[in-house]
Amino acid sequence: MKAVGYRETGSIDREGALVDFEADKPTPKGHDLLVKVLAVSVNPVDTKIRQNRAPEGPAPEILGWDAVGIVEAVGEAVTTFNAGDTVWYAGAINRPGTNAEFHLVDERIVGVAPKSIKASAAAAMPLTTLTAYEMLFDRLRVQDAIIGGADTLLIIGGAGGVGSITIQLARALTNLTVIATASRPETQEWVKELGAQLVIDHTKPFAPQLKALGVQSVDFIYSTNHSQLYSTQAGEVMTPQGRFGLIDDPESFDIAPFKPKSISIHWEFMYTRSLFETGDMNHQSEILNQVAGLIDEGKIRSTATETLGTINASNLMKAHAVLESGKAKGKLVLEGF
Repeated sequence: MKAVGYRETGSIDREGALVDFEADKPTPKGHDLLVKVLAVSVNPVDTKIRQNRAPEGPAPEILGWDAVGIVEAVGEAVTTFNAGDTVWYAGAINRPGTNAEFHLVDERIVGVAPKSIKASAAAAMPLTTLTAYEMLFDRLRVQDAIIGGADTLLIIGGAGGVGSITIQLARALTNLTVIATASRPETQEWVKELGAQLVIDHTKPFAPQLKALGVQSVDFIYSTNHSQLYSTQAGEVMTPQGRFGLIDDPESFDIAPFKPKSISIHWEFMYTRSLFETGDMNHQSEILNQVAGLIDEGKIRSTATETLGTINASNLMKAHAVLESGKAKGKLVLEGF
């Protein structure tokens, strides 16, 4: 089968940073589905692993986790899917990725793909959807109001892939006032289109901007990038006993500003359930099925903003470069081989 991978860690701006190659078609066992991949998207985790995790063997390491595809075969323990089903999922970080014609994935983290949008549009969403949903409802527990709070959620990095779906999930499933940060006119307009009621610029101090908008305090903060820059400001603007969540990997993070208000800190790693095969691993399947329903009902839209062509090394290198520039809006997708 055709596949795309990398042979050694390093920057994306070098020849052969990603390569096209032929690999053996895998065989499903146990809870695995063998999926014929139709479309994929690219996430920051792809670039981080390419930069930092050396391949374990002589063959190139296959990246990519988001996928939409058709089930071709199933393992002997599979109970929820059959050959011919169209599925979507975000995969597992400790297994080969989706940048291949065929891919193995555990049925417990797979959902039925939405029927109302194209495969490429759906492929933009599984990883960011799970990251957003798990942070909102499993980590920050936004459904449990902060006593004395203002029912407010601030999303730092609202225009990125995670921010784009977090805005929509919060609007569709909660009564929170959603505030998103964006620094450029085009990204500010994007987050408004997605449903953010208020927008501030993360390159400027938060407190005066929020005050000008009539926001007295923020109950929940979801920080998607550069979290180390915002701890002091978060301590200033958050409601006492509020909750702060982050998904990035700051080298250091000052929690001292959180102590006076007893602000709790929550880290979300979308791969935890699959990596440790937790007892509630199948919750990811439930989340994806729920969100597919919201898409088909017209309550959530795809966050795909650009299709870069077929799935090959050249196009994936372009996608990696855009993500590493820090100026991505929404999600980049690729379709077919």
